[in-house]
Parts: sequence; structure tokens; C-alpha cells
Amino acid sequence: MGQTMNNLLTLSALLLASPAIAQTAAPPPVVAAPPAANSMSEDSYLLGPGDTIEVRVLGQNDFTTRSRIREDGTIALPFVGDVKATGENSTAFARTVAARLDKGGYYSKPIVNVEIVSFASRYVTVLGAVASSGLQPVDREYHLSEILARAGGLKPDSNDEIVIRNDAGQEQRLMFSSIALGYADSDPIVHPGDRIFAPAAESFYIYGQVNAPGAYPTTRDLSIRNALGRAGGLTANGSQGKVKVFRKGEQVKLALEEKVKPGDTIVVGERLF
Repeated sequence: MGQTMNNLLTLSALLLASPAIAQTAAPPPVVAAPPAANSMSEDSYLLGPGDTIEVRVLGQNDFTTRSRIREDGTIALPFVGDVKATGENSTAFARTVAARLDKGGYYSKPIVNVEIVSFASRYVTVLGAVASSGLQPVDREYHLSEILARAGGLKPDSNDEIVIRNDAGQEQRLMFSSIALGYADSDPIVHPGDRIFAPAAESFYIYGQVNAPGAYPTTRDLSIRNALGRAGGLTANGSQGKVKVFRKGEQVKLALEEKVKPGDTIVVGERLF
């Protein structure tokens, strides 16, 4: 009986102690999330004319200024006057300003912070058959697909080709259908100064026994059969055996699976009853 009582007392003590043990158990380790793919900090952006930056000295309220970098690449700062900013990233420029302040005796070993307020000097130009043409700032690395997305994508009359020309005049031609797949070799990184052009497709013309005759953009690998579908298909009186194609003013004999070329005129005749 005494041994049983002792066992019960021991068990009770363990049950009472278990919540405290649970409360003092070490929490599971916190694993930091990995950085986002292709993300870049302002340290990868080189300052240039037109950029607006804010320069502050930690703990010194009398030294906080926001200004635009001039065309000559300099910016006016309190105490030290004009300082060249172009060609340096924000961290390097902060070190330059700190050294000038320390050397001039204004602050001893100051901690300078430089923040880019607006990016204006580094951009690409997007023109042609895009929803929103114009300048697109590049404040980090961007793939061509990202720039096209920021421009609203291609218009329906695009010919599916994208032309990139850099400052050196080197030209690269890519198909948008390949760019959209996101492979590295078909979706290159763009660089400041690049000009991106999306040509509009030339038209072909279709008349006769189709539901929607008219002019349509000649997209890549468009067959005559697909052209008939684009024109709304044949009317009740239309005949696939009565399709004529005129190219450069002359009639050419083509199968329905052959490709349409810009400027072609397709005429669909009536079937015989």
C-alpha cells in the first residue's frame, strides 16, 4: 500500500511539472526566406544625370538634402559644395560624401545614407506595336519579357518580332512567342540605352465568300486555311475549292496549308450547286 501511494505521488508530480517543461522548451529555429530571384539592390544601379537622391548624415538633422543630379554629373550638398555623383552606386557615393565631410572637419567619421528617390538616367526606349510606347526606367536587371509586360504587351497587329538595338548599333531579332517561354537564351537582359522595337505586321486582304472580308495583319506562319478562319470562315455559298491567291498582282496556285505573305489578296468564290 505504501509503495502504491509513493508511485501515485511520483506520477502526480510529473503531470504537474509537464506544462512547465513544455513552456520552457526551446522554440523551433526560424529559417530566413531566400532572396527573391533576379532581385537587385540599389547598389547595382549607377547614378546618372536626372536621378533624384536624398543624402542624410545619421544623427545630424542639419544635414539632410534631396536634390537632382545635374547634367554635368554633380550634386550640390551642404558644407562640401558640388560633388560628382555619376558612375557610382549609392553605397560608393555615401562613402565619398562621408570622406569629404570628415576631411573638412564638419563631422568625425560620419555615417552617410544615400537613397535614390527617382530613377531617370537609366532607361530603355520601347516603340512600335506595343500598348504603351515610351521610356521604361531600368532600376535593376530586367529581362526583355518584363519590359514588354510593363509596356502593356504587344498589340494585335504586331508581327510577333522584337528588335533590340544597343548604343553600339548592334541589333538582335527575337520572336515574341519564344520570349514568352522565358528561356534565358530567348529572353535576354536589357541594358540602359537599348531601343526595343515591335514592328507592326503588314496586311493581307481577303474578299469574296467569307463572313468578315477585309484587311488583316500577316502573322508568322499564317496559312491560307487559318486566314479563312480569321476572316470568319466561309459563307454558306463559299467553297474551299474556289480559293484564289493573288501575289504581286499575279495569281499563284497554293494549297490551303501554304503560308500567306504580306500583301497577298485572297478571293473565295462561290460553290457550284
